[in-house]
Amino acid sequence: MHFVQGFAQHTIPITPLLAYIPLIATVVTTIVSLILARATLRYTEASDRSLALAREHFEREWAPELHIKLERLSGHDAKIMATNLAKISVLMQMVQLRKLSLAVPSLRYFLNEPLVGGTTWSESLGKRLFDCTGENYQGQVAISLTFYAAGRMYRTDWFRFQVEVHNGQLLQIEPVNISARRVRVLQPRPGAGNTRSDLVRDVVMGDTAKSDEDAATAAIGPAKR
Repeated sequence: MHFVQGFAQHTIPITPLLAYIPLIATVVTTIVSLILARATLRYTEASDRSLALAREHFEREWAPELHIKLERLSGHDAKIMATNLAKISVLMQMVQLRKLSLAVPSLRYFLNEPLVGGTTWSESLGKRLFDCTGENYQGQVAISLTFYAAGRMYRTDWFRFQVEVHNGQLLQIEPVNISARRVRVLQPRPGAGNTRSDLVRDVVMGDTAKSDEDAATAAIGPAKR
């Protein structure tokens, strides 16, 4: 009898314990939810990185890449050669030539020539080169090409050549360097905004060539219309 009474005195009440069960379940549910949320966040970050890598790989594989070369034909003529090193086809729009001593391109002329991936286009410059250099010149000449590809406008870096002209005779054309950077996007896809002002930005001189921007904007506007 004494044993039963002692046991009853030391027995844990069941009713208060049942009252704590919902609280314990809430705490456990919260902890599990936090763990699942953390796992979901890590999975989302991993998916974003994978998508970014896939997009970068696709853009590198299909990004336009043009190489430009000047070649001496005779004492009075030279030709420009543009090779499309990428898979994607492009539509060439404008060629710019300038002496490195000048911020503004000495010569611009417009094209409408398609260039399939893996092929080369060439054209005689004729007197255009002498319009850029003059009758006597010894120094570097830079050339750049603007083109359309996949609905966007691009421009190559400036390719430099050592040119020597004496008394109207072309004596030498030697490449100095190739493009140091990939082509730059000048115009986004349709509906992605208007960045036409970037079309005339000089890759080498940067923002210092403000006069170049005004002149090229005036030249490009009528051609686009």
